[in-house]
Amino acid sequence: MSPRWTPNPDVRTGRHVVHHLHAHLVFVTKCRRGALTDQMLTRCEELMREVCADFEVELREFNGEHDHVHLLVHYPPKVALSKLVNSLKGVSARMFRKEYAQHVRKYLWDGHFWSGSYFAGSVGGAPLTVLKQYIEQQQRPV
Repeated sequence: MSPRWTPNPDVRTGRHVVHHLHAHLVFVTKCRRGALTDQMLTRCEELMREVCADFEVELREFNGEHDHVHLLVHYPPKVALSKLVNSLKGVSARMFRKEYAQHVRKYLWDGHFWSGSYFAGSVGGAPLTVLKQYIEQQQRPV
């Protein structure tokens, strides 16, 4: 690293990469049925933190309501968000069916707890207009 560079604890490094990747994920219960309770949200966060740790992903924030959850994750470039999402939803749905069977049964739609879709948005860093301007202003060789 350059001696002029002050390390940022949010910037992670690997053998051949320096990265600062965050994503906002939203999962919705099947048909937006209000299946989640406060106790289930607490358990959901625990489960999702464990899954994230297995992927070397940091779950920075978690919260939700009766029909959806929000996650803010800090992830390395080797992680495909689609695979992370699949594990997060799969593990939590399995555990909900096991640990909250009686409650969850009345909300299951065709055996599914989560909707098949999800939202993933990149977050953090400079706004796109600033990045575009920065790239445009690079000193191109003549």
